[in-house]
Amino acid sequence: MIKLLNGKVDAIDKKQTLLFLGYAGVNNLDGVEDVYRECEKMILPALAPKACYRLFDIGFDGNVIDLGFAKTDSHSLGLNLKGCNKIALFAATVGAGVDRLIVKYNKLSPARAVLLQAMGAAAVETWCDDLNSRITAEYGPTKPRFSCGYGDLPLKMQRDIFKALNVTKNLGITLTEGDLMIPSKSVTAIIGIKG
Repeated sequence: MIKLLNGKVDAIDKKQTLLFLGYAGVNNLDGVEDVYRECEKMILPALAPKACYRLFDIGFDGNVIDLGFAKTDSHSLGLNLKGCNKIALFAATVGAGVDRLIVKYNKLSPARAVLLQAMGAAAVETWCDDLNSRITAEYGPTKPRFSCGYGDLPLKMQRDIFKALNVTKNLGITLTEGDLMIPSKSVTAIIGIKG
């Protein structure tokens, strides 16, 4: 059974935003604090976090992992799922409002567009962390989430995930021909549930 969730992101994680801007280790925004606050005021009302997830039993046959919705021989994912007998497969988004703001400010103020891009990425990470916590609270200890394109898990597996969760119908996310998601601040992931 696919579970549908709505959520809320009340604040943009500044440390994570700085990380997405390429400023890891920087703790302040000297000179751009006002622009940061302005962008935060714009992006918070544009966020519309939604997600869906479904549990699957998994099995291992040599190098092949049967994920219940698809099979893969991803060594990286196999290491991540060691000790698990179930997964939570999820898709999440903070909605198309962020993409609209980024497009608007690409024309009006490229600096603000870059900041909005980083804030959108931070917001979807916050939402995914919340989902991960909810899944852990409901089903017990979990492994770190793992997404297509990490390690040797192919990006094309997005197509299998979209079918398994009916992502386009449930969340309004679509895939490009290159298997990237629209809205861009969207994530699909596999969370191992320890047995």
